[in-house]
Amino acid sequence: MTSSEIPDGFERHFRQSPLTAPWEPIYSKRTEDAVIIGLRLAEPHTNSRGLVHGGLITSLADNAMGLSCGARLEGGGSRLLTVSLSIDFIGSAKVGQWLAVETDVIKLGSNLCFAQCFVTADGARIARANGTFSVVKKKE
Repeated sequence: MTSSEIPDGFERHFRQSPLTAPWEPIYSKRTEDAVIIGLRLAEPHTNSRGLVHGGLITSLADNAMGLSCGARLEGGGSRLLTVSLSIDFIGSAKVGQWLAVETDVIKLGSNLCFAQCFVTADGARIARANGTFSVVKKKE
């Protein structure tokens, strides 16, 4: 895969934010069970050692898990707020690699949602994360 290729099924991410704007372009792919976030790593994504920054990995993991929980909630009338987030870094990634965040929703409840994810660089696992999200009903 060349550095400019984007894997099949990924499109520009549907949810931008001021935090992630400097990291664009970010991509996502929706499945029946989750929202997968992907990114071709570039220099703005790195730390002073030239490796992908842990803050970027953590933010994208939080985003992917929250969006995946939201996609699984019935009715779409709720918002999710991060209650707890933990991450383990088990490898590293470099400029040019494809970073992907794949989520597994563990449990959906009326008040809390639990999820976990693996972050890969060109298919090799580099991090795992767990998140708990508060389900907040939209006011009518």
